[in-house]
Amino acid sequence: MPNILILGGTAEASALAQALALRGDRAVLSYAGRTASPKPQPVPRRVGGFGGAAGLAAYLRAQRVTHLIDATHPFAARMSANAVEAAAATGVPLIALSRSAWTAESGDDWRHVPDIEAAVAALAGPCRAVMLALGRMHVAAFAAQPQHRYLLRFVDPPEVAPALPDHRLVVDRGPFHVAGDAALLREHAIDLVVCKNAGGTGAHAKLLAARELAIPVLMIDRPTLPERRQVDTVADVLRWIDHAADRGV
Repeated sequence: MPNILILGGTAEASALAQALALRGDRAVLSYAGRTASPKPQPVPRRVGGFGGAAGLAAYLRAQRVTHLIDATHPFAARMSANAVEAAAATGVPLIALSRSAWTAESGDDWRHVPDIEAAVAALAGPCRAVMLALGRMHVAAFAAQPQHRYLLRFVDPPEVAPALPDHRLVVDRGPFHVAGDAALLREHAIDLVVCKNAGGTGAHAKLLAARELAIPVLMIDRPTLPERRQVDTVADVLRWIDHAADRGV
């Protein structure tokens, strides 16, 4: 019987947990704990970090995990690197379930930057109305560009007000829709959308709305991750679980 650890926090991780539960597979879904009210899941959950790669390896051994699945956010580079290292140290087979990146299409006006620091630097200049579609983790960095009017959208209300002198906060949980996001961009007269290339469908609406309204997007490219086996569908993960031993993984 497989004993599976899912490193989650994404819609893909939830879909995988649902599929494993329907099959009757034993699995635990692990969250980083950044969302105050995560959705209910059909498998047991654990919340919080492991203490780096060594801590994750110790957990894999202690819990006799047979399969490790990295279904974290594409920008969770540290957790993904820890997963690769822990899997190598313990011999536990690892696979990543990761959504495909977004790509610009006709009508899109994207300016690419490699990271948050470069995005902050790119906002130098006169006041603009900027939607920071980044979640709460990276908002504080933009206090270095206080001249702008910022629009923020968080899943949960923040415990401490964002350190931006001029901002508006919307608390909402996706998936979002083009009509709603277009209305939001119009309401706040947004001049620029800043986002990470998370991929997937849940947050894609803001990009379609920006295209519709001819609003430029400052796109933060994905970080470079360690080499690992990677798939993009739940079905691929299930096949891997069923045949990993036969493939010599």
